[in-house]
Amino acid sequence: MDWDLAQLRAFAATIDHGSLEAAAGALHVTPSAVSQRLKALERAVGAVLLQRSRPVRPTGPGEEVLRLARQVEALTRDTELSLGAGDLRPVVRLAVNADSLSTWVLPALAPLSADLSLELIREGEDHTADLLRDGSAMAAITTERTPVQGCTVERLGAMRYQPMAAPEFAARWFPDGLTPEALSTAPLVVFDARDRMQHRVLRRHGVSIDPPIHLVPASTQYVEAVRLGYGWGMVPDLQRAGWTGEDGVVLSARDGETGDAEEVALFWQQWALRTPSLEQVAAAIRAASNQILRQIG
Repeated sequence: MDWDLAQLRAFAATIDHGSLEAAAGALHVTPSAVSQRLKALERAVGAVLLQRSRPVRPTGPGEEVLRLARQVEALTRDTELSLGAGDLRPVVRLAVNADSLSTWVLPALAPLSADLSLELIREGEDHTADLLRDGSAMAAITTERTPVQGCTVERLGAMRYQPMAAPEFAARWFPDGLTPEALSTAPLVVFDARDRMQHRVLRRHGVSIDPPIHLVPASTQYVEAVRLGYGWGMVPDLQRAGWTGEDGVVLSARDGETGDAEEVALFWQQWALRTPSLEQVAAAIRAASNQILRQIG
């Protein structure tokens, strides 16, 4: 196939902005021009690429074409920069889980912010790889160790989580430790509907019903809710640096064993097609993870 750059740009812009009209405004052309380019691209591919929803979404074939459009855009910007002909900075779209974003990723990427435009897309660590599949991201910090098609993967390390609660909360609800009876009734804090870490603790202790739940869908505020006594929750070690015994205590079973800590292994997945800007981001993430994350086998 002979790919048309204007058609690919129109397709990516339509996905980015949610509609043909918004894409036309971003590209400084008419909606009719965007529509014609999209129709021509679909004819060339031989498949429907867009779900005409609000906002529009790529179809299965559209996800493949969107990934190509992103890669062409990245290569074009990096090449223009190397030739001194471009007036736009390279854009790197990175899917990252909320806890990493709140702790170590922002400092790691700060030195690159003067030269790159970074689009950080927050998603649960079990779902960031999906953004690689649909073309939304160029790289992802993910729990998925099997490489997404067209990507490479390497292990970064692990974040450690422990069941924690404010001291007063622990004294009230867990006087005898993490017993099934206490876990059945003690309120817990969860990040969102897909956050199942606390529920795995419940199931390990034989609790099949859900206690009262507080939903706090922001990483820093989630940890703060635990510290303030809203409920117990799985808190990353990286987010309780500086805590004292007055801020929170690690919950353990009646016999004092603390077997409910979880190690969440994180992996770096990125396009196999490498660009200088993406390699800069990968190197910064790799260096920071080696220093900050737990290196486990």
